[in-house]
Amino acid sequence: MKESLRSLCFSGRLSEAVGLLSTEKSPVHPSTYCLLLQESIHRKSFRLGSRVHSHIVATGHSPSPFLRAKLLIFYSKLNRLPPAAAHDLFDETSLVSWNALLSSSHDPHHALRLFRSMRAHVRPDRYTFSSLLRACARLAALEHGRHAHALLLKAYSESGNVVVTTALVDMYFKCSSIPDAVRVFVSCSERNAVTWTALISGYGQHGCALEVLDVFRRMVRSGFRPNSVTFLAVLSACSHGGLVDAGLKSFRSMRNVYRIEPKGEHYAAVVDMLGRAGRLQEAREFIRGSPCEKHPVVWGALLGACRIHRDGEMGRLAAERLFEMRPGNVGKYVVLSNTYASLGMWEKVADVRETVGALGMSKEPAWSSVAVRGEAHTFLVGDKSHGESEMIYETLRALEQTILC
Repeated sequence: MKESLRSLCFSGRLSEAVGLLSTEKSPVHPSTYCLLLQESIHRKSFRLGSRVHSHIVATGHSPSPFLRAKLLIFYSKLNRLPPAAAHDLFDETSLVSWNALLSSSHDPHHALRLFRSMRAHVRPDRYTFSSLLRACARLAALEHGRHAHALLLKAYSESGNVVVTTALVDMYFKCSSIPDAVRVFVSCSERNAVTWTALISGYGQHGCALEVLDVFRRMVRSGFRPNSVTFLAVLSACSHGGLVDAGLKSFRSMRNVYRIEPKGEHYAAVVDMLGRAGRLQEAREFIRGSPCEKHPVVWGALLGACRIHRDGEMGRLAAERLFEMRPGNVGKYVVLSNTYASLGMWEKVADVRETVGALGMSKEPAWSSVAVRGEAHTFLVGDKSHGESEMIYETLRALEQTILC
């Protein structure tokens, strides 16, 4: 039974695996339950994952701490953690339980609150800090990140762990503290391809394309093999830095040198790179000659480039192909509408908006976050729920008057 379930999972047949599990009247091995739950998380299938949990309960199996943690992660990752399940699965004296909740939290503010509560019950380990640092990175909350780093050093003298080092490098870059990120990387005693990739990605996020290429060369000279994520970071940096020739060379080396098969996002990065450089026709030909012509992400990249260079006709062609594949992607309708607006094609703008309305779609509002005196504040467009909302809007009006004058 165990091997059959594992085989079905690894071949992408999760529904069949859960169906087979339901015919078994006794518990299966905990590692098999964990595998089924992990696949349910990966596929975002609450229905199948909850059936796995039901089987655990129905067969009278008493979950180990790690299986309880996996169940907590499953419910939290899918944002479906019922109070009853939380009560049954969570053990406030268990580090594993706390780490499960912290690592799977959707809300970085909630993750920070969890960490504060956690310290009253258990001693955080390095993996706790890696989750905490990721929350700080998502908020771009530098003071919170530095405080977490200080607590880490106080507890363990040095980070001394590849996972934590990578989280630190990523956090400092996300908080725009490049010197701190580089200092952490240089001082770490243990590195792997993921750590190098974090440094490459961080430089890329800040538009340091030449530094990205330099770090990539150092990574290879140091004996580390780049992976697909590394190449995606390099291609993105070359795109934003206008280094088209270097980017194309890196793309070709994926298959020719490192035997890494490019994925849709790599092709999209090349399209974006050519498009940003104004080489739209070349980008179109690149798509036509690639195995990813039916991949929506490459057409989305071309559509974005058409907006930058105000090419309405090619933008329309890219949009048509994209909407054939993903008719519900409202964000791309907005890009097309903005492309037409930049060209003064107002009838086309109205047509796109009418289509969006007819399909009953709406764009999820974006939000911004800022840390002031160590406290993170989050805002939506038109949001007036903040406690200092009246003063904020008064200040904005005053700034607007100053700019206009």
